Amino acid sequence: MNFIAIERNSQKNIEKQSIEIVERKGLGHPDYMADSIAEGFSRNLSRYYIKNFGKILHHNVDKLEVIGGETRPAFNGGKITKQITVLFSGRATASVNNENVPLKEIAETSAKDWIKSNIRFLDPQQLRYLFETNQGSVNLTDAFQRNGKVGSNDTSFAVGYYPYSILENIVLKTENYLNSKEFKTRFPFSGEDIKIMGVRIKNRIKITIAMAVIDRFISSEKDYFDKKEEVFNAAISYIKQLNETLENEKTPGAKRDIELAVNNMDKKGRGINGCYLTVTGLSAESGDDGAVGRGNRVNGLITPNRTMTLEAAAGKNPVNHIGKIYSLFAFDLSKKIYEKFNIANQIKMVGRIGNDLSRPLAFSFLTEDKLDKEKKKEVKSYINEELSNINGITDQIIEGKFSVC
Repeated sequence: MNFIAIERNSQKNIEKQSIEIVERKGLGHPDYMADSIAEGFSRNLSRYYIKNFGKILHHNVDKLEVIGGETRPAFNGGKITKQITVLFSGRATASVNNENVPLKEIAETSAKDWIKSNIRFLDPQQLRYLFETNQGSVNLTDAFQRNGKVGSNDTSFAVGYYPYSILENIVLKTENYLNSKEFKTRFPFSGEDIKIMGVRIKNRIKITIAMAVIDRFISSEKDYFDKKEEVFNAAISYIKQLNETLENEKTPGAKRDIELAVNNMDKKGRGINGCYLTVTGLSAESGDDGAVGRGNRVNGLITPNRTMTLEAAAGKNPVNHIGKIYSLFAFDLSKKIYEKFNIANQIKMVGRIGNDLSRPLAFSFLTEDKLDKEKKKEVKSYINEELSNINGITDQIIEGKFSVC
């Protein structure tokens, strides 16, 4: 049995704090792209290892960058003058018994498949791919080959919590809506690169949306601002309706005002220079770079009001990388406990290098309400049961059941 500390959370309830800040980097943001491509590389590499060698071999391909290119946006359509570059680095098992693993091919295919599936106006064949992924360290590779339970490859901590606040839900769901097929069909000029910053100051919610606009759909400055107003109206309507629904569920009687700004740097009268125009719908097309770990945490958000970890989960191996596995496990377990016991909670857990993943060095479970002795016993038993099955998370990661950004 693991020692699990169950205590009341001394921090003020998130909804009662005077200021709350929540950020999400959306689908086409260069940091999101880097995370997604790295994770796709890891999943596809894992599948290749299993198919050809019967098990997942050592790899951590999280050192990936999306290097911005150059473009010349123009009304009715501009052009790309320098392509975006994807730089693959990190470590992976490159050969087994003199049989080479096609790392470069798997990496490029992973990137191209993700771009083709998610970014409408970027041709994956037109990108430049640089490959510098090399063989892993001897001792970390050996950890994959030892008998018995899989041991952690590092000493690291992770956090998770549930449920999300009203503002967290608004930021997360609004970005998903703006990048949905429904929205893109209705507003095809809206690019995938969307970033949302949500700030709540007492009972006033201020949302800032940066959304790349695709130039081929825009004929003039007037047309740009007319279409921007259409997006604004659709977004504010969605946010207000969502906020009302969430308020009724979480804080009955609370009435929060909503303020929205879209592409706040725009300036009428400056022509194309006063518009957020892009050729592909991405800021990465013109110099905005991205890197694994600089964007959202595994719950899809950046939340400075919450306990956070800086762990970069994308691209890490799904077998024994403790930072990745514990981060995904903690958020998943927190949600399960809330749904099973109706207990809002926060989890913090630490893994020590070499130790069994099911035996964390420390496990903290914080609740807003005091639990009686019997309820604590039930929760501890459930946590230990979930920990005993933690290795099953590997298959779920490979199957894409967990998002890392």
